[in-house]
Amino acid sequence: MSNSCPLDYRYGRPEMKAVFSEESRIQYQMNVEAALARAHAKLGTISQADADEISRIATLDIVSVDRINEIEKDTRHDLMAMVKAMTEKCEGDAGKYVHLGATSNDIVDTATALQLKAAMGIILEDVDNLIYTFARLAKRERDTLEIGRTHAQFAIPITFGFKIAGYVAEMLRHRERIVQAMPRVCAGKMAGAVGTGAALGKNFFRIQELVMEDLGISYEPAATQVVGRDRYTEAICLMANIATSVERYGTEVRNLQRSEIGEAMEYFDVKKQVGSSTMAQKRNPMNSENACGLARVVRSFVTPTFESQVLWHERDLSNSSTERFTLPHVFILMDEILKKMAWIFDGLEVCRDRMLQNIESSQGLVMAEPLMMKLTEKGIGRQDAHEIIRESSMVAVNSGMHLRDVLMEREDLKGVLTPEEIVATMDASNYVGGAREIVDNMVAEAERVLGRKVE
Repeated sequence: MSNSCPLDYRYGRPEMKAVFSEESRIQYQMNVEAALARAHAKLGTISQADADEISRIATLDIVSVDRINEIEKDTRHDLMAMVKAMTEKCEGDAGKYVHLGATSNDIVDTATALQLKAAMGIILEDVDNLIYTFARLAKRERDTLEIGRTHAQFAIPITFGFKIAGYVAEMLRHRERIVQAMPRVCAGKMAGAVGTGAALGKNFFRIQELVMEDLGISYEPAATQVVGRDRYTEAICLMANIATSVERYGTEVRNLQRSEIGEAMEYFDVKKQVGSSTMAQKRNPMNSENACGLARVVRSFVTPTFESQVLWHERDLSNSSTERFTLPHVFILMDEILKKMAWIFDGLEVCRDRMLQNIESSQGLVMAEPLMMKLTEKGIGRQDAHEIIRESSMVAVNSGMHLRDVLMEREDLKGVLTPEEIVATMDASNYVGGAREIVDNMVAEAERVLGRKVE
């Protein structure tokens, strides 16, 4: 059955899919073979003319996928089929030197490193875009009052920009992790059958260095037949970490769009978009839900990645089939999720009036903490102040009164707090601490890291 995987027809952008396509995989592998030939020529193992010829034919315009597949039917070995197909196209004696001194995974793992370099480069661009989107939203909503929530209950006031500034900080950390991980993750090898480089002779170390310098990646300094799979584990775990953060943001949108909260909403094309096939009034946070679901799929690849790290002796083949699934799926889905989340927050409708209404609906209870702190300023002990406000809050809850009115009626507070002081203390805009400054700091940090002004 064709198109049995949703990546074939529903998820993934062409840019990231292209990195992991069959054509790209083969082209990356031929690039490695060409780099190996050039390294041999630099050290005099083969002639420069032969290296030039191998480099010339190392393209899908000359070595076709169809021919490789045809040969593989006989060899039942995909890499050797490519080597034979390349050899066929070489003129003169150059074909004798294709794959000289290498083992299959010298080519496969080094090509994978090139794929990962390209893929992580795309993810880095996605992260930068999301950081910018968050920073711009945080700046715009710097002063927008919203109730903070803990345990899903009203806590104390924040600003919506402050909430988003936390997302900026988190994504900046992820960006740093990507930059730090790329040299470790994007490592190849040119060390032969078990990592000793015996087939490459006395030039082994230099050939490996030259190949990786040519390709612009690092190399495994003490390989087995393969590059250490801890590198792939780091990459997949990092993507799972980022996916989990993105799911957190999507979950927040989903919660804020709940009918009873209504503080933020995904963009909805009211002229054409349909929320439900039967409930015509529905406006659902479908994109956030979609991103959250895909994040769970990304995390699901962590376990097989760890298991593929455990290979017998100098290697077995149990990792190969697994990695054909894990690496492409994780990076294609991660790219999809990051792009979608940037789109969601770029078009997010912030319902400022509803945020204020929700604060007011608490009947002043969300201002209990500043009232307690005000009492301590008046000389009342912290624990006594806490008890006064707790008792008053319970009266307000049970009677339906505003906390302000309960406090004004307390005889023991007359002469301690004036009505004007109570009203001023209960002004939510006066009790957001350093929220606004935190927004300013995170926007400035985003601008420094991204090298561009947040408009």
